[in-house]
Amino acid sequence: MIATLESGGPVPVGMVFPFCLLLFLIATMPFIHRHWWEAHYTKVSAVLGLLVIGYYFLVRRDGIHPLHTGVDFISFISLIGSLFVVAGGIHIRTRGESTPLRNVLFLLGASVLSNVIGTTGASMLLIRPWVRMNKYRITGFHVVFFIFIVSNVSGCLTPIGDPPLFLGYLRGVPFFWTLEALILPWGMALTLLLTVFYYLDRHNFLRAPKTIRELETANETIEFEFKSLIPLAVILGSVFISKPLFLREVLMLVAAAYSYWRTPRPIHDANHFSLDPIKEVAWIFFGIFSTMMPAIEYLEINAVNMGINTPTKFYLTTGVLSSVLDNAPTYLTFLGASLGLFGKSVDQYGDVIWFVQNHAIFIKAISMGAVFFGAMTYIGNGPNLMVKSIADHAKVHTPSFFKYIFYYSIPILLPILLFVGWLFLRS
Repeated sequence: MIATLESGGPVPVGMVFPFCLLLFLIATMPFIHRHWWEAHYTKVSAVLGLLVIGYYFLVRRDGIHPLHTGVDFISFISLIGSLFVVAGGIHIRTRGESTPLRNVLFLLGASVLSNVIGTTGASMLLIRPWVRMNKYRITGFHVVFFIFIVSNVSGCLTPIGDPPLFLGYLRGVPFFWTLEALILPWGMALTLLLTVFYYLDRHNFLRAPKTIRELETANETIEFEFKSLIPLAVILGSVFISKPLFLREVLMLVAAAYSYWRTPRPIHDANHFSLDPIKEVAWIFFGIFSTMMPAIEYLEINAVNMGINTPTKFYLTTGVLSSVLDNAPTYLTFLGASLGLFGKSVDQYGDVIWFVQNHAIFIKAISMGAVFFGAMTYIGNGPNLMVKSIADHAKVHTPSFFKYIFYYSIPILLPILLFVGWLFLRS
């Protein structure tokens, strides 16, 4: 079976295999053979990625797609990497024990912050203070709702908030479109999640003796420690620069380097800061960006035949795959598929602009599906596993992979997401 694009020639279905294989390995190997994966994920990503790049240059003789994708990858990793580094230079010190109401306010503030420094940056910055401020009574559901809210749902108001939306921005979705289109779904999903969390946390809080509750919550304080916020301002401002090519990325990386070298060692030590997580993300996403090119092209052509042709279907399909695969490539894949319904291409900036102006409901559905459903499993979004790892290191009894799904995602998160989708995407 072969799909054909006028500008690029035949796209064999078999060339989608490296993409599927890589996503399968990302989803399963950290649990099946973690040590092997940690030792060899760079080789796996490089080999599969170069295989597809070689196909485009040597067999198909079309270098446009790899070059376009390469620019997107550099922009993508520059943003999340620089935000990660800057977040590592901010330390939040807490004293005392939090109350359920204070926890809700903390999560609400974190939800706004996630749209400024990204869900990855906010998760890395706030998970340790979150554990410390609930240290006497923290349970697995505290970590689960942190992942639901801070690491996923909260980041849908700006392209900075979550990697899928930044990919859309790079392809032509206007920067402030996400705020205008998604603020109501964001507010509804957040309100429902915070309400459920409050009642669970209140029950947990009232189990402690009254004298202990009053003593531990009487003197709670939160203090911020950082050297400078100028690098963060530079990164946020550079997002709006599109020309000349790579000026935006150079400014981001320079700001990150400045933040890294100017941050006092005690702050990095207090945050247990390391560049290893962003190195892993860079290698993994090199493989993802490289191998996803045939999948995007194939879906652009065959979306109609697959029966994915309404906003609700795109929301659910994007959501299901974002639950078990990384949500960034899933977003871009289905954005390409939705454009394909109208004979347009995600690789054409003008086509994406036209699509926003005439069929924005499809992008709204795909954005909601990718961002919201990334919380359904530990592997749906990059920060999820990092948050679990930090909580485990802090001796918090976090749920196992399947307990997370069957105790929390399916009974709590899924009904909320289905309701939000029904409410805002029905025609």
